Amino acid sequence: MKVEPNGDISEGPEAANTCTQPDSDGEETDCSDTEDSEDWREPLSQSEAQSEHMDMSCENDPDYLPTPADDSGDTSFDSMDEEPIASTSSSPEPPSKKRRKGKNSLKTVSLAELEDEPGPKSTSGTKTGTKKGARRPWRYEDIEAFQVPGSSFNPPDAIKTPFQYFKTLFTDEMIAHISQHTNFYSAQELGYPIRTSSQEIERFLSMLLFMGVFNFPAIDDYWHHESRFSVIADTMPRRRFKLLRRFIHFNDNQQCDGSPDRFYKIRPLFDMLRQQCLLIPSTYQHSVDEVMVAYKGTRAGSLRQYIANKPDKWGFKLFCRASSSGIIHDLLLYQGASTFFNITLTEQEEALGLGAKLVTTLCKTIPLPRLSVVFCDNYFTSFDLIQNLHGNLGLRCIGTVRANRMGGATLKTDKELMKEGRGAFDYRSTEGVIAVKWVDNKCVNLLSNACGIAPVSSVKRWSKEANTKIAVPCPSLIPAYNQHMGGIDLSDMLVHLYKTPVKSRRWYFPLFGYILDLCISNAWLIYKRDCSLLNIKPQPLKRFRLAKKSNTPRPSQPQPDVRYDNCGHLPLHFDKRGRCNLCPKGVSRWKCQKCNVFLCLNANQGCFTTYHQKT
Repeated sequence: MKVEPNGDISEGPEAANTCTQPDSDGEETDCSDTEDSEDWREPLSQSEAQSEHMDMSCENDPDYLPTPADDSGDTSFDSMDEEPIASTSSSPEPPSKKRRKGKNSLKTVSLAELEDEPGPKSTSGTKTGTKKGARRPWRYEDIEAFQVPGSSFNPPDAIKTPFQYFKTLFTDEMIAHISQHTNFYSAQELGYPIRTSSQEIERFLSMLLFMGVFNFPAIDDYWHHESRFSVIADTMPRRRFKLLRRFIHFNDNQQCDGSPDRFYKIRPLFDMLRQQCLLIPSTYQHSVDEVMVAYKGTRAGSLRQYIANKPDKWGFKLFCRASSSGIIHDLLLYQGASTFFNITLTEQEEALGLGAKLVTTLCKTIPLPRLSVVFCDNYFTSFDLIQNLHGNLGLRCIGTVRANRMGGATLKTDKELMKEGRGAFDYRSTEGVIAVKWVDNKCVNLLSNACGIAPVSSVKRWSKEANTKIAVPCPSLIPAYNQHMGGIDLSDMLVHLYKTPVKSRRWYFPLFGYILDLCISNAWLIYKRDCSLLNIKPQPLKRFRLAKKSNTPRPSQPQPDVRYDNCGHLPLHFDKRGRCNLCPKGVSRWKCQKCNVFLCLNANQGCFTTYHQKT
């Protein structure tokens, strides 16, 4: 090798093809044919060659003195790690070789060191789980089915009245709470309380339940003389009913300033209802889903949500856990980022996504989780959720899942399965969890650790080609999911059959109406279950709801034999005026002593006389 005057390096054939290097015994070894030889070097660039030439000339010059810049190493050439020119003279040890910066080098690591090396710490359960899921050993194997024990309930001694079933959910404590805060709120607004009581609140609630079955266009129509509905009109005067509806309240506004709870106006009632729902005995199959409470106003701000595929597209969003019979056992109000403000979550649970956190929170209240199975749709299901539920609670899960949450399962593509026809399926399993893709009208993805493929059953589907229903094969987890997933949909259907009229400017009033309807729905399902245990035919939901009225109507209308007996009907004068019981717009201070009704008695109106005469 030699350096040309222009700075270029030229290598002769001898230098290019031969090199000698002492081995461990001090003998020279020919390394011309060795590709991995340490002396093999790539051609130097022009700047590197100039640097090397300068260094050689400086070493041969006896008058050369290093400058301060050279001593400090502040040159543009010091940033390069130069390789020394290979020496052909034998020496006891080979010169140490410097490695060029930026050049890749491989490090040999033993298998034992690789196994002992700790893995990366997971700070985000979802993201880390997805990366690990791509390396999971998915196998073409089925999993063992979990045998869910059958549900058994103790039969009651006797069937209670519908009012008693209702009061097990809407308790006396809740009625007293409403009465207290209604008086307090009216005193804040008017300067004096409206002096309502628990008995009056019960009558008010019974009127709302009746209005849910007999729905009139306007509230005033129940008292109007042309459309008067005596069951409601005789229970409470119209003005008193509208006064209670105006000032009914559920919490103290002055104590809620700065609270992270955005549902503070209705939260106490929901908490008391939730405690009662948790006491209801449940089956071992549970489902988690969302519920929309209809509200189209704008006063609730961002609490109002929009879901396109719901019957009520605008409204408040709740997440509920229900048994397969349709009874709601737990519920959670959704309010955005502060949904879990009063719930303690572990670091592992905090790392989960929103859907997984909701399911985990609702499933913590299941009495016997190791004997239970929970079902959820693709909004909630993920591989991390199934592992977290089984690892922390011992709870098994079956659910439809989106393709990017399957933990890296390598299944056939939708196109490949669609070519095989309806009923085709593919599956893989790992760590006790099975991922299944099944073709019905389109491909459906499921994850499960409760049951798998066997036994393969069949379902009836309509075939356009055969113009009849045909049997389509399906894995065993498909019928299990279809059978037990519809609990919340059943409850939602019962609530919408007879809805309490709650149109109001106050945004929380629809939530109060949902509480009433949910208590009726849960109470009727419990009543129906008790009737089946005692082999008694249950009442339909409408008759059950109408039986809620526990009070006797107020005696606003006298009996005909008293009204027309022409004996003892004397007018009494009162300082406070009352509405005439005969004419629709009359107001009078005169009241019949025997009939106990106000009647007009003046020169222009003779309602007092007309009222007591048969026509």
